[in-house]
Amino acid sequence: MQQGLRKAGVTLMSNQPEKRVKNNIKTLNTVKIDVLKIIDYKYNKVRDIDITIQQPEFTSVCPMTGLPDFGCIIIRYIPNNKIVELKSLKFYMLQYRNVGIFYEHVVNNILNDLAKALDPKWMEVSGNFTARGGITTKVTVEYNGGNGNTLAI
Repeated sequence: MQQGLRKAGVTLMSNQPEKRVKNNIKTLNTVKIDVLKIIDYKYNKVRDIDITIQQPEFTSVCPMTGLPDFGCIIIRYIPNNKIVELKSLKFYMLQYRNVGIFYEHVVNNILNDLAKALDPKWMEVSGNFTARGGITTKVTVEYNGGNGNTLAI
């Protein structure tokens, strides 16, 4: 077994293979939009409504380390003709549990999927992620239906 070079009591380099924890990181293609149940919004011709949904126990994993990421996902939208049924939204969000994905990609993917399914007048998805290495992160993306925004695939 070859040891790393030592200088002044500090190991500079080791020829030992890096040991990594085995994990079962899933890819984004395992998240399916068809679990969402979409409902007609009966008051769409009467008035606009601002809907805010919070998922304070959102989890995914870091694609670099496989370590868990925790956060609160906040979805705000003004429906056009459709709204999302909450239990199905919960099952949609649970699919991210073992997906290796960056924060910035999580909120964009959720926005893309929900905007595609609901075609809202307006939607915003935010992620408030807990501290990792002393750094907290908040990421917000917005969709304006019919205002020229295109959904990234």
